[in-house]
Amino acid sequence: MEILVADPSGACYGVERALNMALEALDRADGKENVFTFGPLIHNPIVVAELEKRGARVVRSIDEMDGGTLVVRSHGITRGQYEEAQQRGLHIVNATCPHVRRVQQAAAQLTADGRFVIIVGEKGHPEVEGILSHAGSLATILLDVDEIPDLGEGARVGVVVQTTQSPAKLAEIVAALEKRGYDVEVHDTICAATRKRQEAALRLAERADVMIVIGGRISGNTRRLVEICAEACPRTHHIETSDELESAWFAGVELVGVTAGASTPREHIDAVVTALGDIAR
Repeated sequence: MEILVADPSGACYGVERALNMALEALDRADGKENVFTFGPLIHNPIVVAELEKRGARVVRSIDEMDGGTLVVRSHGITRGQYEEAQQRGLHIVNATCPHVRRVQQAAAQLTADGRFVIIVGEKGHPEVEGILSHAGSLATILLDVDEIPDLGEGARVGVVVQTTQSPAKLAEIVAALEKRGYDVEVHDTICAATRKRQEAALRLAERADVMIVIGGRISGNTRRLVEICAEACPRTHHIETSDELESAWFAGVELVGVTAGASTPREHIDAVVTALGDIAR
């Protein structure tokens, strides 16, 4: 049984940057002051648990922070949450991914230009909610053409997209907007790292008998990798750790493809590859 890992796959620059910034904050605190993350730093429960062991407290409200350092997660937070943290006198380490920050800025600029902003993304996702807070009140979040609001022919619309969405979804929404006769300005803010991982995963899935996708189940970009791989390779399995692998999945299999979400560290991929090698023996 041959095992191939998609290239690229696994942790992206924004995730590695956020992890490094969090670890530096924990080292500076040295157990003498609180270090918080507002929600999970990244969408990988194993990594978040490791950070908690080192002293990082995951909170869901600014009210839970009683002084110390706030490490802003890679997905960012809303403008209101950031301002409240400042007012409380928290030391803020802004680990928002630079690519996410670029979407926030694009949304704010489109609003300033007088355009109604459409954010192509998942409602309730922290990255998307943060983007919405920069867009203001004349904005909406959607993932389906049926959700496009009736703004009247010729309406000036600006489009930004969640960094981990698929190009196909963005193209579908933009085509529907143009069909309605809207004046559309599009900012393709899909992260290049996301795009490359999706393309590499698809190329491998088209060849593989079985695909293994590693990453947190709450990770949007990992779920999209699963969807992309499953279209090309129906025997696609989403796991978080090597312990979830089942030998029955690989009976009679010649090629196993492996990929991982952008919040998955290299060592997690290596552990899965090692476990697959043991199954292949």
